[in-house]
Amino acid sequence: MSTPPADGGTAGRLTLLRAVVYKKALLLVRYPVNTLSQIVSVYLFFAVIFFGGRAAASSVGGVGSLSSTLDGLVVGWFLWTMSLTAYFGLAMNVTRESQWGTLEQLYMSPYGFGSVMGAKVVANVLESLVWGGIVLALMLLTTDRSLAVDLLTVVPISVFAVASVVGVGFVFAGLAMVYKRVENVTQLMQFVLIALIAAPVSEVAVVRLLPLSQGSAMLQLAMRDGVHLWEFSAANLALLVGTGVGYAALGYAVFAYCTGVARRRGVMGDY
Repeated sequence: MSTPPADGGTAGRLTLLRAVVYKKALLLVRYPVNTLSQIVSVYLFFAVIFFGGRAAASSVGGVGSLSSTLDGLVVGWFLWTMSLTAYFGLAMNVTRESQWGTLEQLYMSPYGFGSVMGAKVVANVLESLVWGGIVLALMLLTTDRSLAVDLLTVVPISVFAVASVVGVGFVFAGLAMVYKRVENVTQLMQFVLIALIAAPVSEVAVVRLLPLSQGSAMLQLAMRDGVHLWEFSAANLALLVGTGVGYAALGYAVFAYCTGVARRRGVMGDY
């Protein structure tokens, strides 16, 4: 059974968080080609869709009517970039630790495996905000679109929206521990995330209960129409927080169950 660190719970976990964030930043800096290629690929994918769509609309004289759709595309892509980073970050963390043979060492950490994974989640969310900010700046600079970017509104909505995707990441991280090779299914989730972001929440209210959907709808209103956080109804805010925290907790419960299965089968450190 693991023992708590000697320097106390909170201080010890802050040290753990700093170490995890530092490791993630170090990996991004140490492999600059890989880091830059990820940003370029996400942006180029967006550019093809955006400029391709605008050129197609221009050929039939419909750019004006497409204006709000183009703004929505920029906002949706911003959220998709952050969601993809947080989701893949968590799932790939577990897969890589298993491949490197360090997963069992993390499980024996004096901080506890749950604290280690919690620190990784925080680091992934911070990374997703940085990536989303970079891609958003590139999109606004090159598309000549104008959006409201009130950090007091955009950041909280983004964090809780991404938190719901973290729950999905936990589920696939757990499946990776038990079944190992789940990359193909994991890749498919990026298209599911697009569908969740574009879900018709105004026409089908129950869709708001799905991961990302409520956050996506609120982010569209905040960035396209300039709605501030305190101008949303209490019900909308409660649903945003509830889906974010709820899916993250549910995903972690599935992850903990899968961890137990992997330990009983003796396959936790195998790959």
